[in-house]
Amino acid sequence: MRVERSTFNVQRSTFNVRCCSQFLEYHHTPVLLAEVVAGLLPRPGGRYIDGTVGGGGHAAAILEASAPDGRLLGIDCDPAALTAAAARLAPYSDRVTLVRGSFREIGRLATTSGLVQVQGVLLDLGVSSYQLDTPERGFSFQASAPLDMRLDPDAPVTAAHLVNDLPEQELADLIFRYGEERASRRIARAIVEARRRKPIATTDELAAIVSRALGGRRGRIHPATRTFQALRIAVNDELASLEAALPQIVELLAAGGRMAIISFHSLEDRIVKHFMRAEAQAGRLRIITRKPIEASSEEQQINPRSRSARLRVAERMQA
Repeated sequence: MRVERSTFNVQRSTFNVRCCSQFLEYHHTPVLLAEVVAGLLPRPGGRYIDGTVGGGGHAAAILEASAPDGRLLGIDCDPAALTAAAARLAPYSDRVTLVRGSFREIGRLATTSGLVQVQGVLLDLGVSSYQLDTPERGFSFQASAPLDMRLDPDAPVTAAHLVNDLPEQELADLIFRYGEERASRRIARAIVEARRRKPIATTDELAAIVSRALGGRRGRIHPATRTFQALRIAVNDELASLEAALPQIVELLAAGGRMAIISFHSLEDRIVKHFMRAEAQAGRLRIITRKPIEASSEEQQINPRSRSARLRVAERMQA
C-alpha cells in the first residue's frame, strides 16, 4: 500500500510520516471495535482523540462514523505505529493529526494540537500484534530476541537493564506487584544467580530461567508470562502513565463527551474502575458500563488476544 501525499501533522522528534510502504508490515486487529464505536457515539463534526492510535483501526472507525467533518488526534509513542496509522487513515487525512508522544501527556498534546473540549477519547492499553510478533521488540518469549520491551524505542530503559541491574529484592517486588506472581522471590533469586555467571541478554534465556525456577511446570499459560508482563509494565511505566492520563481526559471532555478505556489485565482495569467510580461520586462522570464489556465468543475465536480485553465507558457530566 502506498500513500502518495500525506497532510498528517506529526510532532516530536525527527519522525516524519511520508509514503508508507511499510504499512503491510504493521498488522494489528483492533479489539472490541463495534463496542468502542457504540460506546463513544461518534457524530459528524465531533472531535476525538485516540491516545493509542496503533495501526489506526479504531481511529478509522471513529472517523468513518463522524463523517464528513469529524476530526481526530492520534497519539502513539511508536514510530512504526504512526507510519501504519498514516497509511490506514490516508482517506481521512484532512481530518487527522498524528502526534508522536505518550498518552500520559494527553492534555498537553491535545492543547498543542488545538483539540480540546472533545466529544470522545479512547485508550487501548494493549500491546499490538505487530509489537508482540516482531521478535526484535522483545515482548514475547516465543522466539530468541533481545530483552527490550520498550513501546517507545527511544526510551532509555530496557527489560535487560532491569533484569541485570536491579537488586534482588527490588526485582522480586517488581515481579510480584506488576505480574501478580506469587513465586516472585524464587524467580528473582534465580535471575540473580544466573546473571552472576553472565548477563541475561535474550527473551528465551530469561524464559528458561523463570521456567526452571518454577520447576518447569506448565499450566494454561507459560510460566514466564507473569514475569514478562511485570517487566513490560515497569519498562514502560504503564500504570503510572494511565493514572496520569485519566484525570487529563476528564478535563479534555466536553459535557456529554465520553471516554472509552480498553484494558488487558486486572491491574489496569482496577485503576480505571476505581477512577471512574470516584469521578462519578464527585459528579464529574456518569458510568455507562456498570460491568466491563468483553469480546464476544466469535471475536475471541477470530482474535484470541481479545480474550482478556475489558472495555469501560463513562460520560462527562455538565461542569
